[in-house]
Amino acid sequence: MVTVNSAENALKSVYLGAVPELLNTRVNPLMTKIEQTSADVWGKEVRKAVSLGINGGIGAGDEDGALPKAHGTGYIQFVSALKNLFGQIEISDKAIRASANDKGAFTDLLNAELDGLLKASKFNLGRMLYGDGTGKLCEVSTVTSGSKEVGVTDARNLVPGLVVDIHSGTAMRGTGVVIESVDYDGKTMTLSAVPSGTATGDAVYVQGSMGKEITGLAAIFDTTKPLYGVDRSASPLLKPYVRASVGEISETVIQEAIDALETRSGSTIDFIAVDDVTKYAFMEYMSQYKRNIDVMDLEGGFRSMSFNGIPLVYDRFVPKGTMYLLDTSVFHLHRLCDWRFLETENGNVLRQNQGYPTYTATLVKYCELMCDRPNGQGKLSGITG
Repeated sequence: MVTVNSAENALKSVYLGAVPELLNTRVNPLMTKIEQTSADVWGKEVRKAVSLGINGGIGAGDEDGALPKAHGTGYIQFVSALKNLFGQIEISDKAIRASANDKGAFTDLLNAELDGLLKASKFNLGRMLYGDGTGKLCEVSTVTSGSKEVGVTDARNLVPGLVVDIHSGTAMRGTGVVIESVDYDGKTMTLSAVPSGTATGDAVYVQGSMGKEITGLAAIFDTTKPLYGVDRSASPLLKPYVRASVGEISETVIQEAIDALETRSGSTIDFIAVDDVTKYAFMEYMSQYKRNIDVMDLEGGFRSMSFNGIPLVYDRFVPKGTMYLLDTSVFHLHRLCDWRFLETENGNVLRQNQGYPTYTATLVKYCELMCDRPNGQGKLSGITG
């Protein structure tokens, strides 16, 4: 017979082994390229010493001449707090009792809940990889009195069902607002309720996440702000390659950027991420010159186009008209632990919601994304179709 205890055992012994693997390898092509490690985690922070240049104690000389002077490698320390990532599933007591005599039905119930969690995580983790760590999704562009439809500056980070907060600066307009629908072409969202006072310029954030997300690509390329606790002026290491107003894309433009990154930082570009505008522009360029577009299989079951053997991946979270050129070997997801269920003092993972006939289980991961060589990453923007 299926009981709460048997549900506990299933979550711990069966699903806990499968869920981390799926969350780490199936949510996003970029995530599969990033090494996950517990190295350099100190307490609640990631502290990492990154080398500046090479050891200077080398040189040629005479047979009986003086040896080269020693000059050790310089270092700079990156420091960033571990971020707290959560995911929850909820099962009603009624559903458990209804499937008490049917293990297959109960398995379907758990599978459905976990599938929903994986879909939500695929969206949220993918978005954070390309975000700036603030949790900001977009800004409000228009508000119509008496309407639940709100115009936004950018709809790519929005999805129906997402629960958001709306801020005016640091002041909260409203919290726990549900996005009911999104018009991606019209750049509007329909909310469960528009918080009082919502106005043009207000910012939309994932619920409770303002300033608490992992440090994604947008933060690396925002050179107006410090990175990992270090001012950008401290070292050229912190300044990525950026080329704006590219216009029409071509193989030459891409290769020039790759070659510049290799020359300046010794990077080996092994991953290219693009938005839909850049994807179609690249396809049009290749078609124009009667060139075949190579397709390749990636880890995690993903497929993508390629550029000279480098995967060229479309991702909805890449800004419009943008191409990221990445050396993923210097990215690491530092973690205190892999995905785990939160447990009570008795070791239970299913907890009754006080005052409700439902049970919840919470997955948690404490981690931070860090790039050892920001100057080895490139961004082409202003690409036109």
